[in-house]
Order: sequence, then C-alpha cells, then structure tokens
Amino acid sequence: MRARIAGPVRARRDHGEGGRGHAVDGRRQPRDGDGPARGPDPGLLHIPVDNIYATPILLGDLWKQNYDDVLIVSPDVGGVVRARAIAKRIDSDLAIIDKRRPRANVSEVMNIIGDVEGRTCVIMDDIVDTANTLCKAATALKEHGAKKVIAYCTHPVLSGDAVARIASSEIDEMVVTDTIPLTDEAVACAKIRQLSCAQLLAETMTRVSNEESVSSLFTE
Repeated sequence: MRARIAGPVRARRDHGEGGRGHAVDGRRQPRDGDGPARGPDPGLLHIPVDNIYATPILLGDLWKQNYDDVLIVSPDVGGVVRARAIAKRIDSDLAIIDKRRPRANVSEVMNIIGDVEGRTCVIMDDIVDTANTLCKAATALKEHGAKKVIAYCTHPVLSGDAVARIASSEIDEMVVTDTIPLTDEAVACAKIRQLSCAQLLAETMTRVSNEESVSSLFTE
C-alpha cells in the first residue's frame, strides 16, 4: 500500500502515550547550505524536530552530470550565503544576480556580478513558483555570454503559466525534486527533470528510529 503525501513531509515517532516523540521536517533549502531557512513554528511542536534538506540530492545530481566549467549563480543577493556554500562544496566560482529597480515605474534591471562568459551557469534556488525571475535571470546570463543555464530548485510550485514560461525561456534545464507532484504539463516539458527524495527520507527516518545522527546527513 502506497501513500501520497503533498506539502511539507514530516515523519513522527511516538514513544507511548505521553512519551517523547520525534519529527523530521522537510522545508525550504538552508540559506547557508547547512542551516535551516526557517525552523519549526514555535509553540506548535513539543517534540524534537530535525530539518531535512534537498541539498545532498541536488549536489549529487550536479556531480553526476559532470558539467563543463561550472559556475554557481545566486539568483539574488539574499541567496549569496547559500550559493557560496554550494560553490565551496564543488570547488566552483560564484556569480551573483543583483536585481534592482532604478526608479518607480521603471523595469527591473538585472546586473551580473562575476564573469559568466563561456561558463555553465547553475542557479541554485529553494523554490520555483511563477518562474518569472528565473527566466529573466537566464536571459541576463545568456546575454552576458553564458554557454548554458541550469536551474536547480527544491520545491516546484510552478503556478500559472510557469511551465510554458520555462519551455520558451533561455533555461536549458530545470532540475527539481518531488516534494510537490508535477502536473501533466510539467512532466511533458522537456526542460524539466525531477529527482526523487525517497532515499533521503528513508535514510532520515531510519536514523531517527535508530537514534542516530540526522544532521550528519547534511554535513558529511
């Protein structure tokens, strides 16, 4: 019997009535590559909670693809710490997209900080919703000479016309996890590829059950 789970994934273990339980919480990627973007909501849980992240899955795929001349790109200034941590893990350079609006009622301008010419640019983000910003970022990177633009995102919300926008964009490939099931349209999109979180979730729950370290999954 298989169960389908939508939204944040949690596994809880209880130790008898009134006993001490344990939960694992799958949310957005950590901003620094190791720590949580946001922890459990205070007051809602009275048991220990371990945050789990998709970083090992995304990094594992990135290593497996063995792209040439990889450059990690932060999609905004707020994601610099996370992007820097990932770049350090794969011994890559770092570029930053600085988005700013010169004045009211003027289109947003995307400035590229770093040399992207001839590089395979990998954008790391925690969530893709409308994909508008990612697609604009890909256009800006290609205009500055990027050879290829790959986007890695943990949670594929893909609302509205996101899939059609990605299909017609300068993004060469978007890699997402299965924390949110893809629509038929997204599955049919040649530019979108989905990775499974099953092994990571299984290992996390096994470690919780055996009272082993969960955090070491994301620091080793």
